[in-house]
Amino acid sequence: MIRQIVAFVENRKGVVRQMTSVLRDEKVGICGLSTVDSPEFGIVRMIVDEPDRALSGLAKAGFVAKDCEVIAVQMGASDDMEPLLQAIEDGNVNINYFYSSFGSDAKTPVLILNTADMDETEALLASHGFICL
Repeated sequence: MIRQIVAFVENRKGVVRQMTSVLRDEKVGICGLSTVDSPEFGIVRMIVDEPDRALSGLAKAGFVAKDCEVIAVQMGASDDMEPLLQAIEDGNVNINYFYSSFGSDAKTPVLILNTADMDETEALLASHGFICL
């Protein structure tokens, strides 16, 4: 499992750029990013190379952020998610959310997953031959 930064932000113009500027100033690299919005607030999920530095910098800039563990699954040369999703369904695992990412040295996509039982999901995926980072 890897650490993900989750920030709760006001849904307004420029807020994601402000966050990425903070991370750039803190010399934190962003490997993956996903946003979800509602009329007033949004959730920004990020995979970064320096989670502690990211949290500290975001807090100093006034952002509400925390970290949590997620599973990062290396996808094959194909971007076909069907085998992975089938393995999860067969294992009776519910996905809370997922998004794709490319790391700085990744040649294929990485799928970021969050489920109710992360350890069980990681073991299930490994037993089906998937590489969890």
